[in-house]
Parts: sequence; structure tokens; C-alpha cells
Amino acid sequence: MDGGPSGDGLLRVLPIGPLALETGGELPDVQLAYETWGRLDPDGSNAVLVQHALTGSSHVARGASAEDGWWDALVGPGRTVDTDRYFVVSVNMLGGCYGSTGPASLAPDGTPWGSRFPFVTIRDAVRAEALLADRLGVDRWHSVIGGSMGGARALEWALMYPQRVERCAVIACTAASSAEQIAFAQAQLQAIRLDPAYRGGDYYDGPQPEAGLGLARRIAHITYRSEQELEARFGRAEQDGEQPLGAVLPAGRGRYQVESYLDHQADKLVERFDANSYVVLTEALMSHDAARGRGSLDGALAAATARFFVAAVDTDRLYFPEQSRRLAAGLPGDVPVHLISSAVGHDAFLTQIHQVDDELRAAFYPEADLSVGFPPAAT
Repeated sequence: MDGGPSGDGLLRVLPIGPLALETGGELPDVQLAYETWGRLDPDGSNAVLVQHALTGSSHVARGASAEDGWWDALVGPGRTVDTDRYFVVSVNMLGGCYGSTGPASLAPDGTPWGSRFPFVTIRDAVRAEALLADRLGVDRWHSVIGGSMGGARALEWALMYPQRVERCAVIACTAASSAEQIAFAQAQLQAIRLDPAYRGGDYYDGPQPEAGLGLARRIAHITYRSEQELEARFGRAEQDGEQPLGAVLPAGRGRYQVESYLDHQADKLVERFDANSYVVLTEALMSHDAARGRGSLDGALAAATARFFVAAVDTDRLYFPEQSRRLAAGLPGDVPVHLISSAVGHDAFLTQIHQVDDELRAAFYPEADLSVGFPPAAT
């Protein structure tokens, strides 16, 4: 596999052929978009797979483009996942909208898949990634690491391909999507589907369902942040130049700052993400269940052979720390749950990942060069 600094962090696309799906569907001609950093050692022992979250992408770290990555604090030269030592791979998930085959891709008839795009699961995505790994010459991962939905994919890698995963880090994720997590997800999906512009998913020749996608993002973002953070940052403050009270009609009132914040988060996602991909990936995450078809949860987890690292955020109200403890209890060996302490909530797995640097280095990357300075925490 060609790589090295000159090609680090550049988007590439590889065809992996047809893919039969877990629920019976099939995609005839799948391609996966991915990025790499560093070089694969001749013996193939230094490959690391980093998995993105729901609306994330393969751009986990800076590279030739100099564009910031979403986990720059963790991945890069001299970081915990040191790209001077490791061959790091990140793949845009099947069904997404960052270059991998998804609903906006052209079907065999030359028109976008749209509503015809089949149901995919986390396990389908991992099967596709395994085919990509074959083409990259990666027989076995030194480590697979991911947070949130990326954690679900990392866990499934360890369960589906135990012979190919030496170490697995599951951060701010659980062994299965809970009833509450599914409920929050269903509200987001309905927000999109009830947008008249959605047209059942066949909207690519007309207006995009921006209102529905924006509302879905607002619902999701509330679960990504904690009550403590929202109160500390915004309280009941009014948005500059606006008056939440005083209008004769509700439609004429101004916004509170927290409303403006949610509007901003919605606008940012609408600019970069496809509504159908949001539906497909959300439903894939709803399907996440390590025990499905494997007997009991403890039996499924105990069959893993990788060394595990589990971390949670103490204020996470989407993936509760006790759910991470349940996951860890079922895994083989004594697996501690490392806590990220932050008022931020779920998103601290991104912004405060430096808090588990020492533990993760000790567990997976003990040869990390500690003389290299680490970047300050993101805010």
C-alpha cells in the first residue's frame, strides 16, 4: 500500500465489489472512501483502524490538505496514535455521504438510489470494511478504535473478526442500542420523513429536506451535550438583538441564546450532510446489538479475543457510563472503564479525549514518544 506523508489525509476510493446485506438486500457495486496516514510495515503489524461517529467522516487527522481532523488530539505525528509509527486507516461508513456508496450514489439504472437504498446494519458496514482491509493488505489490525457509533463498529470488528483484531477501544458507546437511544433516534427520523420535501427519500431532483434534517440535528445535539453545559453557557440569556418576550404573537418573538445555538448546529449539518444518509446511518445504529444471533450478551462478549479498552463520559446522557460498565463486565478479563470527566456530555469523547491519553498509551501504545507536546484540549 502506497502511503506516507505526501498522501496522508487525502480521500481515496476503492471498489470492493457486490455486498450481500444482513437483512437480505444486496448492493451490486460498492465503493468505500477512506483516508490513510503513515505507512504499513512490511509485516503488516502496525495498522490501526479509527472509526467515525454518526455524522463524522474519515478525516480523523490533519494531512496533506492541512485541514483539521476531528480527532487531531489523538491521531497524528507524536500523538497517542502516532502516525510516524502506525499506518492509520479511517473509512467513510457504507450508506454515508462522504464518498462511500450511499443513497445519493447512482444505482445501476443511472439514477440515485434514494428510497431504494437497502437497509444496512453496523455488521454490514464492518463486512464492507473487511473487504477494504483485504485490498489494503491489512490482514490484522494492531488496534481498532472508535467513539459513539464508531465504538459500535469497533466492537463488531472484534466480535465478527476476532482473528483480525488484536486490540479494541470502545469509547462512549454500549453493547447494544437501548430503548431510550432508539426512541431519540426515532424522533430524529420522523423529523426528516415528515418534511414534505423528503418525498419518501426521492428528493435529489428538487428541494432538499433541510427543515427535517435540521430538526433531527437539534434533537440529536441536545443528547450530545449535558444540562450542566447548556445552563452554564446559555442559561436564560437572550440572543443578541432579540427579545424572547414582548411579541404579541409567538411567531414574532426573538430567541434565547440556546435556541440560536441549536439553529447554528442545524445549519452547519444541513450544509454538509445528506438527509437519506442520516436516516440510513441512524437506523444502522439502532440495529446495534452485540448479542443478536449470538445467544446471551455475556456469551457473545466473552467470545472476543482482543484486548479491550473501554471509556465513558461521566455526564453522558446518551450513552450512560453504567452501560459502558455493563459492556466491560461481559468482556473477557478484567476490563476497567476509564472515565472522561467533563461538563460537556457525550461530545466530550471528541473534545476531551486527551483525558485518557495516559491510560490508552499504557494499554495499547506504550511506545508513544512522550517528549512530543500534545495539543491543548478542544473547546
